[in-house]
Amino acid sequence: MDEINKKLIEGKQRLVELGKNKPKAAFTQNRLPPGQHEVKNWPVLDLGIQPDIPKDKWSLNVEGLVEKPVSLTWPDFIALPQVEKVNDFHCVTAWSRFDNHWKGVEFKALCALVKPTPEATHVLFTGYDDYTTNLPLDFCLDNALIVHEWEGQPLEREHGGPVRVVVSKVYAWKGAKWVKDVIFLPADHPGFWEVRGYSITADPWTEDRFS
Repeated sequence: MDEINKKLIEGKQRLVELGKNKPKAAFTQNRLPPGQHEVKNWPVLDLGIQPDIPKDKWSLNVEGLVEKPVSLTWPDFIALPQVEKVNDFHCVTAWSRFDNHWKGVEFKALCALVKPTPEATHVLFTGYDDYTTNLPLDFCLDNALIVHEWEGQPLEREHGGPVRVVVSKVYAWKGAKWVKDVIFLPADHPGFWEVRGYSITADPWTEDRFS
Protein backbone atom coordinates (compact mmCIF):
# COMPACT_ATOMS: atom_id res chain seq x y z
CA MET A 1 0.00 0.00 0.00
CA ASP A 2 2.84 2.43 0.78
CA GLU A 3 4.31 1.86 -2.69
CA ILE A 4 0.90 2.54 -4.29
CA ASN A 5 0.57 5.75 -2.29
CA LYS A 6 4.05 6.84 -3.34
CA LYS A 7 3.27 6.30 -7.03
CA LEU A 8 -0.04 8.20 -6.75
CA ILE A 9 1.66 11.15 -5.10
CA GLU A 10 4.55 11.16 -7.57
CA GLY A 11 2.10 11.09 -10.47
CA LYS A 12 0.19 14.09 -9.18
CA GLN A 13 3.41 15.98 -8.52
CA ARG A 14 4.38 15.42 -12.17
CA LEU A 15 1.05 17.03 -13.10
CA VAL A 16 2.02 20.01 -10.98
CA GLU A 17 5.26 20.46 -12.90
CA LEU A 18 3.45 20.17 -16.22
CA GLY A 19 0.76 22.59 -15.15
CA LYS A 20 2.93 25.33 -13.67
CA ASN A 21 3.75 26.85 -17.04
CA LYS A 22 0.21 26.66 -18.39
CA PRO A 23 -1.42 30.12 -18.54
CA LYS A 24 -4.33 30.51 -16.13
CA ALA A 25 -7.73 31.02 -17.67
CA ALA A 26 -9.57 34.30 -17.47
CA PHE A 27 -12.46 34.43 -15.02
CA THR A 28 -15.72 33.08 -16.44
CA GLN A 29 -19.30 33.13 -15.22
CA ASN A 30 -20.04 29.82 -16.97
CA ARG A 31 -21.35 27.02 -14.79
CA LEU A 32 -18.67 24.67 -16.11
CA PRO A 33 -15.25 26.07 -15.17
CA PRO A 34 -12.57 26.26 -17.89
CA GLY A 35 -10.68 23.06 -18.56
CA GLN A 36 -13.44 20.92 -17.02
CA HIS A 37 -15.83 18.36 -18.53
CA GLU A 38 -19.12 17.22 -17.04
CA VAL A 39 -19.55 13.67 -15.72
CA LYS A 40 -22.68 11.90 -14.52
CA ASN A 41 -20.94 9.42 -12.23
CA TRP A 42 -18.82 10.32 -9.19
CA PRO A 43 -15.20 9.19 -9.76
CA VAL A 44 -13.23 8.02 -6.72
CA LEU A 45 -9.89 9.71 -6.02
CA ASP A 46 -7.85 9.35 -2.85
CA LEU A 47 -4.35 8.59 -1.57
CA GLY A 48 -4.88 4.85 -1.89
CA ILE A 49 -6.26 4.66 1.66
CA GLN A 50 -9.96 4.37 2.50
CA PRO A 51 -10.31 4.28 6.29
CA ASP A 52 -13.18 2.21 7.63
CA ILE A 53 -14.58 4.29 10.50
CA PRO A 54 -17.76 2.89 12.11
CA LYS A 55 -20.09 5.61 13.26
CA ASP A 56 -19.77 4.53 16.88
CA LYS A 57 -15.99 5.00 16.62
CA TRP A 58 -16.06 8.23 14.63
CA SER A 59 -15.56 11.62 16.27
CA LEU A 60 -14.95 15.16 15.07
CA ASN A 61 -12.54 17.28 17.10
CA VAL A 62 -13.01 21.03 16.75
CA GLU A 63 -10.17 22.89 18.41
CA GLY A 64 -7.46 25.55 18.14
CA LEU A 65 -8.37 29.21 18.52
CA VAL A 66 -11.86 28.65 19.89
CA GLU A 67 -13.49 29.41 23.21
CA LYS A 68 -15.16 26.02 23.56
CA PRO A 69 -13.28 23.15 21.90
CA VAL A 70 -15.40 20.03 21.45
CA SER A 71 -15.11 16.42 20.40
CA LEU A 72 -18.36 15.45 18.70
CA THR A 73 -19.58 11.87 18.66
CA TRP A 74 -21.94 10.71 15.93
CA PRO A 75 -25.08 11.46 18.01
CA ASP A 76 -23.63 14.90 18.86
CA PHE A 77 -23.01 15.63 15.19
CA ILE A 78 -26.46 14.51 14.07
CA ALA A 79 -28.04 16.62 16.82
CA LEU A 80 -26.58 19.80 15.27
CA PRO A 81 -28.81 21.76 12.86
CA GLN A 82 -29.01 19.77 9.62
CA VAL A 83 -29.33 21.35 6.18
CA GLU A 84 -29.83 20.06 2.66
CA LYS A 85 -27.94 21.76 -0.15
CA VAL A 86 -27.58 21.28 -3.89
CA ASN A 87 -24.32 22.34 -5.53
CA ASP A 88 -21.70 21.43 -8.11
CA PHE A 89 -18.47 19.53 -7.49
CA HIS A 90 -15.26 20.34 -9.38
CA CYS A 91 -12.21 18.08 -9.31
CA VAL A 92 -8.75 19.39 -10.19
CA THR A 93 -8.32 16.37 -12.51
CA ALA A 94 -10.71 18.17 -14.90
CA TRP A 95 -14.16 16.69 -14.25
CA SER A 96 -17.22 18.33 -12.73
CA ARG A 97 -20.50 16.87 -11.49
CA PHE A 98 -23.55 19.12 -11.37
CA ASP A 99 -26.46 19.21 -8.90
CA ASN A 100 -25.17 17.07 -6.06
CA HIS A 101 -27.67 16.75 -3.21
CA TRP A 102 -25.96 16.90 0.19
CA LYS A 103 -27.16 16.69 3.78
CA GLY A 104 -25.05 17.75 6.71
CA VAL A 105 -23.98 20.61 8.94
CA GLU A 106 -23.01 24.08 7.77
CA PHE A 107 -19.60 25.22 8.93
CA LYS A 108 -21.15 28.25 10.57
CA ALA A 109 -23.09 25.91 12.88
CA LEU A 110 -19.77 24.52 14.13
CA CYS A 111 -18.57 28.07 14.69
CA ALA A 112 -21.67 28.89 16.70
CA LEU A 113 -20.87 25.89 18.89
CA VAL A 114 -17.17 26.51 19.52
CA LYS A 115 -16.96 30.31 19.09
CA PRO A 116 -13.69 31.08 17.26
CA THR A 117 -11.59 33.79 18.88
CA PRO A 118 -10.84 37.05 17.03
CA GLU A 119 -7.32 35.78 16.28
CA ALA A 120 -8.63 32.88 14.16
CA THR A 121 -8.21 33.56 10.43
CA HIS A 122 -7.73 30.13 8.84
CA VAL A 123 -8.86 26.54 9.22
CA LEU A 124 -6.95 23.28 8.79
CA PHE A 125 -8.97 20.11 8.17
CA THR A 126 -7.49 16.66 8.78
CA GLY A 127 -8.83 13.23 7.88
CA TYR A 128 -8.53 9.75 9.31
CA ASP A 129 -6.17 9.02 6.40
CA ASP A 130 -3.86 11.82 7.73
CA TYR A 131 -4.78 14.05 4.79
CA THR A 132 -4.79 17.80 5.48
CA THR A 133 -6.06 20.85 3.64
CA ASN A 134 -6.45 24.53 4.43
CA LEU A 135 -8.94 27.36 3.86
CA PRO A 136 -9.54 30.89 5.11
CA LEU A 137 -12.09 31.04 7.91
CA ASP A 138 -14.27 33.55 6.04
CA PHE A 139 -14.46 31.19 3.07
CA CYS A 140 -15.49 28.28 5.29
CA LEU A 141 -18.23 30.37 6.86
CA ASP A 142 -19.54 31.21 3.42
CA ASN A 143 -19.34 27.87 1.65
CA ALA A 144 -18.19 24.83 3.65
CA LEU A 145 -20.49 21.91 4.51
CA ILE A 146 -19.70 18.90 6.68
CA VAL A 147 -21.80 16.24 4.98
CA HIS A 148 -22.94 12.71 5.79
CA GLU A 149 -25.45 12.09 2.97
CA TRP A 150 -25.23 12.30 -0.81
CA GLU A 151 -28.26 11.87 -3.07
CA GLY A 152 -30.41 10.83 -0.11
CA GLN A 153 -28.12 8.03 1.03
CA PRO A 154 -25.42 7.78 3.72
CA LEU A 155 -22.09 8.92 2.33
CA GLU A 156 -20.18 5.85 1.15
CA ARG A 157 -16.79 5.01 2.56
CA GLU A 158 -15.07 5.39 -0.82
CA HIS A 159 -16.28 9.00 -1.00
CA GLY A 160 -15.17 9.88 2.51
CA GLY A 161 -17.98 8.50 4.67
CA PRO A 162 -19.15 8.64 7.28
CA VAL A 163 -18.39 12.38 7.07
CA ARG A 164 -16.47 14.59 4.65
CA VAL A 165 -16.11 18.30 3.91
CA VAL A 166 -17.58 19.79 0.72
CA VAL A 167 -16.61 23.26 -0.50
CA SER A 168 -18.28 23.88 -3.85
CA LYS A 169 -16.50 27.12 -4.79
CA VAL A 170 -13.03 25.57 -4.93
CA TYR A 171 -11.49 22.41 -6.37
CA ALA A 172 -12.56 19.35 -4.45
CA TRP A 173 -9.16 18.53 -2.91
CA LYS A 174 -10.02 21.32 -0.44
CA GLY A 175 -12.73 19.10 1.04
CA ALA A 176 -11.18 16.53 3.37
CA LYS A 177 -12.63 13.02 3.29
CA TRP A 178 -13.09 10.96 6.49
CA VAL A 179 -12.76 14.22 8.38
CA LYS A 180 -11.70 14.01 12.03
CA ASP A 181 -10.25 17.43 12.99
CA VAL A 182 -11.19 21.04 12.37
CA ILE A 183 -8.42 23.29 13.69
CA PHE A 184 -8.76 27.08 13.88
CA LEU A 185 -5.44 28.86 13.29
CA PRO A 186 -4.01 32.41 13.43
CA ALA A 187 -2.42 32.10 9.96
CA ASP A 188 -2.56 29.98 6.83
CA HIS A 189 -1.05 26.49 7.08
CA PRO A 190 -0.72 24.71 3.71
CA GLY A 191 -2.04 21.15 3.63
CA PHE A 192 -0.97 17.90 1.96
CA TRP A 193 -1.31 18.92 -1.69
CA GLU A 194 -0.59 22.59 -1.13
CA VAL A 195 2.95 21.85 0.05
CA ARG A 196 3.36 19.66 -3.04
CA GLY A 197 2.68 22.44 -5.52
CA TYR A 198 -1.10 22.73 -5.63
CA SER A 199 -2.72 26.15 -5.39
CA ILE A 200 -3.58 27.73 -2.04
CA THR A 201 -6.73 29.38 -3.40
CA ALA A 202 -7.86 26.62 -5.83
CA ASP A 203 -10.40 28.70 -7.79
CA PRO A 204 -11.91 26.58 -10.60
CA TRP A 205 -13.18 29.58 -12.57
CA THR A 206 -9.69 30.97 -13.06
CA GLU A 207 -8.23 27.46 -13.46
CA ASP A 208 -6.06 28.05 -10.42
CA ARG A 209 -4.79 24.50 -10.05
CA PHE A 210 -1.11 24.91 -9.18
CA SER A 211 0.98 27.42 -7.31
